[in-house]
Amino acid sequence: MSSTGGSSTGGPPVFDHGDIAWVLASTALVFIMVPGVGYFYSGMARSKNALSLIMLSVLSVAVVSIQWWLFGFSLTFGSSPNHFIGTFEHAFMMGVDNRTISMGVTTIPSDVYAIFQCMFAAVTPALAIGSAAERGRIIPMIIFIFIWTTLVYDVIACWTWNPDGWAARLGVLDYAGGTPVHIASGSAALAYAIVLGKRNGHGTDEFKPHNVSNVVLGTALLWFGWFGFNGGSALAANGRAAMACIVTNLSASVGGLTWCLLDFRLEKKLSALGFCSGAVAGLVSITPGSGYVDYPAAVAFGFIGGFACNMAVRLKHIFNYDDALDVFAVHAVGGFVGNLLTGIFASQSIIKMVDPTETSGGGWINRNWIQIAYQLSDSVAGMAYSFFMTFAILWIMDKIPGLSIRSDPESEAKGLDESELGELAYYHVDRLIFHTKRISGHDYPDSVKQATIM
Repeated sequence: MSSTGGSSTGGPPVFDHGDIAWVLASTALVFIMVPGVGYFYSGMARSKNALSLIMLSVLSVAVVSIQWWLFGFSLTFGSSPNHFIGTFEHAFMMGVDNRTISMGVTTIPSDVYAIFQCMFAAVTPALAIGSAAERGRIIPMIIFIFIWTTLVYDVIACWTWNPDGWAARLGVLDYAGGTPVHIASGSAALAYAIVLGKRNGHGTDEFKPHNVSNVVLGTALLWFGWFGFNGGSALAANGRAAMACIVTNLSASVGGLTWCLLDFRLEKKLSALGFCSGAVAGLVSITPGSGYVDYPAAVAFGFIGGFACNMAVRLKHIFNYDDALDVFAVHAVGGFVGNLLTGIFASQSIIKMVDPTETSGGGWINRNWIQIAYQLSDSVAGMAYSFFMTFAILWIMDKIPGLSIRSDPESEAKGLDESELGELAYYHVDRLIFHTKRISGHDYPDSVKQATIM
């Protein structure tokens, strides 16, 4: 919650320019994660849907930024007498400027804190919509992003990070978004996949990534941006930020190697896609604990997170749902595992590195046995709330004329790039292929010529 700050002499607050610079730089780093998500998802999809996934990621920033200015920031970080959701006291960013402190952080102004948190809110729905790839209509998805951010993200972020939130008051440790970002987006992805239904040809056609190079590029952008995601959550240029960056990098490295080796044991081949998936799993897992754990714990986060997410990919085969890009397996399961591991490995020495007055008792390693129960309750609550609320939002939207969430069979066969955007990611390649086929004596009807390469 924003409040007016003052110096010891009663004058205006004195902010730390170094902290402001670091948080603003971290804001830019988190923004880079948005196209990172787009390229990561685009590479994993078929080429006829490649552009739509990049477009949706960028649209998420635009939609959420407007929502955040209207009332999102206020609902998340305004005073919350009900411990569940904030008020509209800061709607239209009223009282959020460079003269007031925010959330008790006295070294940066509230407007810097607001834009940093805006990037967190923007990247979360961009993660969730991956499960709807290749068959979810784009315009209803834009409306969904606005509604979901208001009714799901803002609520969960409020109870986790707002000092008035019930999870924060309970003592839950979530440094950078295990529940508000990853469990929320992963659970929403599962609901989206179930409501949409399976892609046409699922179980018979081959759905392979069309461009693994884009997956690697997306992973690199995500990894790069995650230094701001976790390191910036210190809200200061200090030792805790440095520690968060180091454990983030270490967990991603271990997670990538773990997933890669798990796949190697089956096919005796090193998979670039497997390494990228594992690296993201390691990044997701370390997120809630990045400001609370030390280096050896980061290895455990990366290994256990990579292993658990790799195994969780099999859930879609066991329960027969079509999560196109394994969002639930990586983000919901990774966030859940990360929350629980934070309850085990959170260290008082790390927590009190910057603020010796911090009252947290750490995790199991400090014999604070109840912490794992706090982490579990927050994780289950976040997963259940996000799943059922997302299911309800999509179910209601689908009943409204003009807002049906699934594309028709013809549009799905043609690809969302052509049918929804009217643009192709690989227009020159498409033209070359049909030109080659025409030279070879093949003739195709217009409907086939309009369908992009699979």
